[in-house]
Amino acid sequence: MPQQFQRNQSQQSDAAQSDEAQDAPMAQQSSKQADQSDALDSILDDIESTLESNAEEYVGSFVQKGGQ
Repeated sequence: MPQQFQRNQSQQSDAAQSDEAQDAPMAQQSSKQADQSDALDSILDDIESTLESNAEEYVGSFVQKGGQ
């Protein structure tokens, strides 16, 4: 019986460590997603402010002229 109890404790300990190991990458992934989201929001804010100030010039910079 003591051997069975000891084996169960070992398995529970391994399972807990495995759960912790899986949680760490998820936290890092969430952090990366938040950083990417912030970067995207910043880019979109820049585009929006440019469009508010001079939309015609902004769009014209992407349009080819005279078959170029």
